[in-house]
Order: sequence, then structure tokens, then C-alpha cells
Amino acid sequence: MKGGLWKRIRQVALSDVGVLVRGLDTDTLEDVERTLLEADFGPASFEIAEQFGDLLRRGKLQSTDEVRAWLEERLLEYLPQEQPSLSLGDGAGPGVVLVLGVNGVGKTTTIAKLAQRLLGAGKTVLLAAADTFRAGAAEQLTIWAERLGVPYVTGSQKGDPAAVAFDAVESAQAKSIDVVLIDTAGRLHTQGDLMDELRKVARVVGRKRDGAPHESLLVLDGTVGQNALQQGKTFSEAVPVTGLIVTKLDGTAKGGAVVRLRHELDIPIRYVGTGEGVNDLAPFDAHDFIRQLLN
Repeated sequence: MKGGLWKRIRQVALSDVGVLVRGLDTDTLEDVERTLLEADFGPASFEIAEQFGDLLRRGKLQSTDEVRAWLEERLLEYLPQEQPSLSLGDGAGPGVVLVLGVNGVGKTTTIAKLAQRLLGAGKTVLLAAADTFRAGAAEQLTIWAERLGVPYVTGSQKGDPAAVAFDAVESAQAKSIDVVLIDTAGRLHTQGDLMDELRKVARVVGRKRDGAPHESLLVLDGTVGQNALQQGKTFSEAVPVTGLIVTKLDGTAKGGAVVRLRHELDIPIRYVGTGEGVNDLAPFDAHDFIRQLLN
């Protein structure tokens, strides 16, 4: 999709100003639906287009400025403003954060970005490489930990992820570390195996630290649409997911996926990845995101 969402809708529906008087014909309404589908809004595309057509037909939108203001307001209804700050427990010990996600979504890099944000807020951080099944996962997290100058705990290849998580929380308690970020597995032999392993990690850290995990953040690739939705539903069945981190949003061509994820999963979006650098993780702001999407 070339150009921002507003530019595309204006081209397909408002190039003829007479539309503001007589409303949309069937072909133009379908073009609006297609534009929203191309932006990855999913089923919301039809709801938005239908309401848009109805308001034009009844003369409720009488200028392009009114159309744009309505569209911004309508999209915000799908994106309630989130509170991006993390809940890290009662302060009697480390806050424990599980980071979930399938392989390939940028989970380990996102952990480094999240660690950088926490360090910038004055927190001490420990990283735990509990993805013991993916070759190179522990090495990747170790490299990030050394770059950031933070302690880390790893285990043996194909070792017990829950044991790594347990050791990490224990180490954080001994060192008075504020936050433990735990990198979890993204794939095992079967989906059932993966979910069982995640449940086990959650149980084990809960025995070591009251209330843990205090956050379970799911990393999703914002460009994969329906697959991201399915991943969200599957992970939520295994571990109560407290927030989403949506990656690969340095462009807005598929930005509708964010609207769709928030609306259909009903899980707060805490952060969005905006690039590959360690500082490219931003708290999610619905108003800013919608403005960028339209522009």
C-alpha cells in the first residue's frame, strides 16, 4: 500500500467532492474496504467502511476535514490508551517478567531493548536465557547482556528452561537486582510441548518469588496479520498474557494489524518496536500511532 492510510482513502473515496453530497456507490465502498484490508485491519475493515458510507449517505460528514476527524476518532475506539509502565511486584524482591513469542519475531532483541529502557529508568536488570532449545539463543542473549553491562544466567543446550528461570530469580535475589527478564522458548517439537514448558516456567518462578511472573509480555510481528492473532490466542491459553510488544512497525503500511491485535485479543499494547537499534522501543501511544498511520 503506497502512501498513508488517509491519502489512500482520500484517493479512492473523496477524489470527487460530490461524494460528500450523494454518498458512496457500491464500487467505491468496496474500494474503501479493500484499502482497509490492505492495511491489515481485518474484519474491522467492513465495520469502518459500512459506517463511513452510512454517515456520508445521511449527510453527517460534509467535508474532508470532518471525514478525517471522524476516521481518527473511529480508529481510536479500537485502541484504548494503555498504561505502558510495568507492574514489578511489591518491591520485596525482583520483578519477574516472562517474554514470550515464536521464533523470528525479534524476541531476544526486544528483551535487550526492554532492558535498555529499564536501565534508563534507573533499574538494575538481569537477563535469563531460558530458551534452551533454539541453537544460538543463549549466545545471542549473552552478547546483548555484555553490551548492556548487565548480569545474565544461562543453561545448557536443551537443558531445563524452568531451572534457568529459577536460578535467574535466585541470583537476582542474592544481588538485589530490580528486574529479571526471562527469554522463553518460541518453538518445541509440538505446540503442546511449548505451552506445557511455558506453564512450567511460570509455576517455578512463582514458587521462588511471590506473585511471579509479574508480567508476561508477548512479542508479535506486526506484519503477519492473522498469524499474529493466532499466536496471541495460543500463548494466552498457556500463560495469562499481560501485555503485547508489537515489532517491525518502522513502516505503517500494515499498521492496521496493531488496531486488530488490540481489538481482537483484548490485551494492552505496552510497546512497539520502531527499528533495529537498542533504543528503538517506544511506549505505545494510541493517539500518536493513529496520527502516524493516517499520515
